Amino acid sequence: MVDLYKNKISVIGLGVVGLTTAVGFALKGHRVIGIDIDPEKVMKIAQGMSPIYEKGLGEALKKSRIHAAIDFEQILDSDISFLCCGTPSNGDGSIDLRYMKGATEQLAEVLKKKKTPHLVVVRSTVVPGTTEDRIIPYFKDLAEVGICVNPEFLREGTALEDFMSPSRIVIGESEPRWGDILLDLYDDFVCPVLRTNLRTAEMIKYASNAFLATKLSFINEIGNISKKLGIDVYEVATAMGYDKRIGSEFLRAGIGFGGSCFPKDVAALVARAEETGYIPKILKEVLQLNREQPLRMLELLRKHIPELRGKTIGLLGLAFKPDTDDVRESRAIPIIEALVKEGAKVRAYDPWAMPNFQKLFPQIEYTSAQEVLASDATLIVTEWDEFNCLDYSNSIVIDGRRVDSAQKARICEGVCWEGNNNVGKEKPADLMASLDRIRI
Repeated sequence: MVDLYKNKISVIGLGVVGLTTAVGFALKGHRVIGIDIDPEKVMKIAQGMSPIYEKGLGEALKKSRIHAAIDFEQILDSDISFLCCGTPSNGDGSIDLRYMKGATEQLAEVLKKKKTPHLVVVRSTVVPGTTEDRIIPYFKDLAEVGICVNPEFLREGTALEDFMSPSRIVIGESEPRWGDILLDLYDDFVCPVLRTNLRTAEMIKYASNAFLATKLSFINEIGNISKKLGIDVYEVATAMGYDKRIGSEFLRAGIGFGGSCFPKDVAALVARAEETGYIPKILKEVLQLNREQPLRMLELLRKHIPELRGKTIGLLGLAFKPDTDDVRESRAIPIIEALVKEGAKVRAYDPWAMPNFQKLFPQIEYTSAQEVLASDATLIVTEWDEFNCLDYSNSIVIDGRRVDSAQKARICEGVCWEGNNNVGKEKPADLMASLDRIRI
């Protein structure tokens, strides 16, 4: 029987990055085996069901026909393995490599049985020097195993779209011959391709995320100042965005960034820098401002409800961003912690993230958007599209994400803008249209 597949690929770790990578390569005509240690996740994927909500991923998974398993031995039927394990933070912000270590150990043991060349690709986000110091030693006695670093630049909510139409592909290579194999794998992708050494490829990922996080904290700081001066930061951001040196992306002021990447990656880069004896002052301030930003919602809330004890406060949005069910580092977490501490009753709604959030806060009420709006006040934490279709007319709203229709609330306070307290003030007709609304 003739094998019609282009390449045989295995993907180890089937979270957002791994599953998107597996599905994306399968859609490109490669045979893909997905490996994960979670039997329930593997079973769902084998049945064509996505274990996570990610826009478009579920439908693509059904078409892709990837094979999922928990048995590492199945890697022997592939020639390229992508390591897509999670790299969370330790308590001090440094990178936690326990998942990478476990997967790499098992992969190395399996590859000892293989007689033909095999390429191992580190796609997980790891601090510069990790692949050389912590990954390669496992394969030092395997002459026909090559190593590359291939960082991903996938935004949750649009991960599959970003995989299929990447902004750039970075190939960090231990030797050119292994980089050539990865380059061939990406042959039909139309975008710039950069080939570097391993450490540089690792740093490109961190520098990219740290810059975007810095840009967000910067516009939030400008927004905080603008709010004090009665200036609409969105008008400021619109004008800034026309400068090609600045660009309009990531200038949506609000309550800060969350998710599985920016907070942990900036913290890991800070920790790695400090290991070298360098103190990264800007990056440390980026994280500090981001920690403080969501709590500004409570400051504004107290202007309208000075005593929160016994009051019912609603939250619209629990995911860290729209089009995903990921609640890691969601800005809703510190807000709810503070509300509960002050004795408020909390009710919340999110179209996809409530089951995941309920694991963190089983004590709060999960309900419909309409019931949330019946609370004493409502906080908008995630800018899901459906929130623009709600009737806010009888509500007190503290808006952390600039949802247009919230301006029609009885009272609307924007975190970094005036809300409807500026009724009558003329604004450019194309204000929201001209501001790039790309979500992080």
